[in-house]
Amino acid sequence: MRKIFVTGNGTDVGKTVISAILVEALKADYWKPIQAGGLDNTDTMFVKSLVSNDKSVFHPEQFVLTEPMSPHAAARIDNVEIKLNDFKTPQAEGTLIIEGAGGLMVPINDENNLIIDLIQHFDTEAVIVSRNYLGSINHTLLTFEVLKQRGVTITGIIFNGEENKETESYILKFTGVPLLGRVNLEESVDKEMIRKYAIQFEQI
Repeated sequence: MRKIFVTGNGTDVGKTVISAILVEALKADYWKPIQAGGLDNTDTMFVKSLVSNDKSVFHPEQFVLTEPMSPHAAARIDNVEIKLNDFKTPQAEGTLIIEGAGGLMVPINDENNLIIDLIQHFDTEAVIVSRNYLGSINHTLLTFEVLKQRGVTITGIIFNGEENKETESYILKFTGVPLLGRVNLEESVDKEMIRKYAIQFEQI
């Protein structure tokens, strides 16, 4: 089973939609280990609504928290204990797309475990979503450095937003990480858009 963890250079950078694109492209399964808030339309529900193929399986979250905040804080409010060793990766026949919560340094509990620790615990490769904005070089390079220091295999980078050649070329040159593709999620998000973008990621 191949496991790909989708992380990003921050919060609201497009991880969920890009996860849907990768699920569609690879006919992969999808798993969001921790859902914090948005329980009327969870990320799992949203991704499922965007995927057209009939092979993908959408695995239930391991922790569902009521408040839209950092998992460690949301868990405290809900009186839920999150332990790193409690996480068990669901089995998939092919590829499993795992979506994180926020960036790498988001805490998941009060024991100093972070999202990066989850990635290591799952022994998975990572895809970095880099949304173009002022400061994105700094945030993307920090994300790269943390993954590199932890020995995580980085499959590549996906840029989201209007193309910024200066920013993107510097990030790619500094990291040496492959460019997997580019999306612009400012446009309307629907199944047709997901299928259109999925074509460029079928060979990752």
